[in-house]
Amino acid sequence: MSGRDLGRVSAHESWDAERAAGIIAGHAHREGATLPILHALQETFGYVDAAAVPLIAEALNLSRAEVHGCLTFYHDFRKEPAGRHTVKLCRAEACQAVGADALHDEVLRHYDVAWHGTTRDGQVTVEPVFCLGLCACGPAALVDGEPVGRLDLDALADALTERAA
Repeated sequence: MSGRDLGRVSAHESWDAERAAGIIAGHAHREGATLPILHALQETFGYVDAAAVPLIAEALNLSRAEVHGCLTFYHDFRKEPAGRHTVKLCRAEACQAVGADALHDEVLRHYDVAWHGTTRDGQVTVEPVFCLGLCACGPAALVDGEPVGRLDLDALADALTERAA
């Protein structure tokens, strides 16, 4: 990363078991409540803390293994906080056809992360996604939820700086 200071884009609450229990209780009555609960926890805290697993299991009369299985099956659920900025790189065929694989390698190497990883300074989390609907202007990404087309390393750095402003 450059020396630029990138500010926090989205604020999430700090993990709080009491708040989590309230969220779980608010969804526990729903049929198939596991996924809505996991989504609500991630929306609130930015990730699903491991401490939520037994809370969900107890509330829904499920085993901890069942809840853990659901949490780990879906790649969009985070088990730890993301960086200040989230970069979702499109890995679909249209983006691959215009050099996305080489770009992805370059991005991962530049930020010294693996897929789903966060930079050591906590600034950037890089995640794969499959098709953002920006096929005509690939390689494409979402940077903090905002679409960016014709992506290269410089455009990514610019987008991160712009989102921090």
